[in-house]
Amino acid sequence: MTPREAAFVSLQKYENNKKFANIEADTAIRRNGLEGADRALYTAIFYGTIERKITLDYLIDRLSARKPGDIDANVRIILRLSLYQMKYLDRVPDYAILDEAGELCKRFAAKSAVAFVNAVLRAYRRQENDIRFPDRKTDTTGYLSVTYSYPDWLCQLWLDSYGYNKTEAIFRAFEDNPPITLRVNTLKTTTEELLTALKAKTIGAKETANVSNGIRLSCHCPIEEIPGFSEGLWFVQDEASQIAVSVLDPHPGETVIDACACPGGKSFSTALWMENTGTLRSYDLHKNKLKLVTEGAEKLGISILEAKEQNGAVFVPELENSADRVLCDVPCSGLGVLSKKPDIRHKQADEITRLPAIQYAILDNCSRYVKPGGTLVYSTCTLNPAENENNVTKFLSEHPDFHAVPVHIGARIAESGMLTIFPDEFPGCDGFFVSKMEKLQ
Repeated sequence: MTPREAAFVSLQKYENNKKFANIEADTAIRRNGLEGADRALYTAIFYGTIERKITLDYLIDRLSARKPGDIDANVRIILRLSLYQMKYLDRVPDYAILDEAGELCKRFAAKSAVAFVNAVLRAYRRQENDIRFPDRKTDTTGYLSVTYSYPDWLCQLWLDSYGYNKTEAIFRAFEDNPPITLRVNTLKTTTEELLTALKAKTIGAKETANVSNGIRLSCHCPIEEIPGFSEGLWFVQDEASQIAVSVLDPHPGETVIDACACPGGKSFSTALWMENTGTLRSYDLHKNKLKLVTEGAEKLGISILEAKEQNGAVFVPELENSADRVLCDVPCSGLGVLSKKPDIRHKQADEITRLPAIQYAILDNCSRYVKPGGTLVYSTCTLNPAENENNVTKFLSEHPDFHAVPVHIGARIAESGMLTIFPDEFPGCDGFFVSKMEKLQ
């Protein structure tokens, strides 16, 4: 199966079965034995078509003489992935795209669709500089939606929350797909040693700007080819997540609770800050995912981690006033990781409306586990005041035994105790929110 055929099949499954994009991609790469350039082309087409779906559908509906509802679903997928290549992939020649589109029609749609698909694609090339997007001034939401390929409701949410200039700056920052960031396993190596090993393999890298013991790669490469992978000398963790643990500031010998631990990155980083001494309780509602945490800890050489199934919103009496520090990195809408997970763009607005109440219940309950004088950190990987600032403000108003603590990240100081990590202000970072509170003695 060619990379384009594999991409079509994956997009079809994604559309029809609502599969997670990353799971489908991993399965397809293994199933079709895609390697090297074929794997790269498949990945670019599959993820790129999902990412740009709104823009691509806008183009299709203006280039086609047919009504949107009259275009066969498989033909629309073929048009999407073909237009994506024409608009966003500079190195793919038109003739190759057209030929493959025709073959895809014959195999997955109908031979009669070949002429229609060719007509739309050729029309795009003739008219690409003349197609008008919604006007930025008279239809700001529509302009942002079609230009950057995000749903109207998200564009409006951020316009209302952050204003036009900030919203567009966020969208532009998400245009980049930065290479991965590593968290150095300081139980087995040092940042300097790992940087030296990376340099020996001609893998460009530098230390993270806002937190110690993080390394940002300067190029994309398979993780199994990065030195130290099999030895557990590092694990993948975005710098924003590393910042959250630095705000938690765990110390050796303390008792720490990670209330929503899976898949384990913040627990691992916490254990390293604790120098693998003390007690680290890693809880999660999903028992089947805890295996990732225990296996990851074993590979890294972490022995203080205790993983257990536990609903963060349900009180456990024996944990009351037991922890020096509690991290509530709660389930969220994920609107800060859109550059890495393009399928999040296609969530519906009503899918996130119930989240703030769930998040608050976890924060409210887990605050009872903090010792007097202890630290409580609330974090999300989303950009949505309802899930972030509003929850913390409500919590502090209802819990006079807690007060906000200024957050220090490099030269930045958030006196309110609440810091939003915007990707345009923190290059290479996910969008993130972190808040620090302290329980009164």
